[in-house]
Amino acid sequence: MSLELEDVTWPTGDVFEDFLFVFRRCLAKYLDIGEDMNVPDDFTQSELQTGKWWRHLLAGGIAGAFSRTCTAPLDRLKVFLQVNPTRENMLRCLARMINEGGINGLWRGNGINVIKIAPESAIKFAAYEQVKRLIKGEKKNQPLEIHERFIAGASAGAISQTVIYPLEVLKTRLALRKTGQYLGILDAARKIYAREGLKCFYKGYIPNILGIVPYAGIDLAVYETLKKKYISKYQANNSQPGILLLLACGSASCTLGQVCSYPLALVRTRLQAQERSAKGAEGTMSGVFRDIVQREGFRGLYRGITPNFIKVIPAVSISYVVYEYASRSLGVNMT
Repeated sequence: MSLELEDVTWPTGDVFEDFLFVFRRCLAKYLDIGEDMNVPDDFTQSELQTGKWWRHLLAGGIAGAFSRTCTAPLDRLKVFLQVNPTRENMLRCLARMINEGGINGLWRGNGINVIKIAPESAIKFAAYEQVKRLIKGEKKNQPLEIHERFIAGASAGAISQTVIYPLEVLKTRLALRKTGQYLGILDAARKIYAREGLKCFYKGYIPNILGIVPYAGIDLAVYETLKKKYISKYQANNSQPGILLLLACGSASCTLGQVCSYPLALVRTRLQAQERSAKGAEGTMSGVFRDIVQREGFRGLYRGITPNFIKVIPAVSISYVVYEYASRSLGVNMT
């Protein structure tokens, strides 16, 4: 399967640079597994000037909404396993979830997970462009170096996560809620605020921000590795690799990013799920980490990662198909 891009201005006339552009576009648009920590997509000057950038963002948002909705049961299963201190297997945990809330209950927390796509993508894109301008200075026409991309991507991710983080906490609380506990998103926000105060909506913020570093770093490390592999294999005959190869490489980088940042994601989720006790005591990042290692060993830091791995292939496949149709409808075809 070959890759053709329609209505997209290539950044250079060099097939090697074009391949890297395609890979970045595939990674940014198709790999939505609910954890949006990748370095943001780079748009060409033509796309920025003609306004096609917002169509790509909209198509990506639509694809992400479909993908997250279809894999929501696996995401909720992951959250349940993360906060459960006992060594309960996936099937038993899934059966317990269905017994408590029925089949529809498997989608608890998905609504807010979809809602936060738009503000998170918009803020990250705006922040990324602003940080890039600051880094470039007077060198506006020169591409960013690898370390500059890392700084810009990590900074944009940190800014967007800071703004939308209360939605992340609400997502976790709604995913873990019992039947009848909350009437909806607004009711949950009101009750949680009344019970625990504004500070509650930033529980787990520090491990969440720290998790951006390995995720973005591995994203760019795979990008650089592909450069070297491409030079040795494809540049000689001036050909382009197929989209399946690009998506496989992107999925691999996504999986590696999860493995390295998952312990921080686990600690974040446990902190988000903690409700203030009668004594007002609350856990800390180091305290939760130490407690997990003491009670469950280092394996406990990866509790719930299996559902995350399982959902990568369907999430990528659904995102790819939906993005194709959505972008075509919006006039920015990528096939």
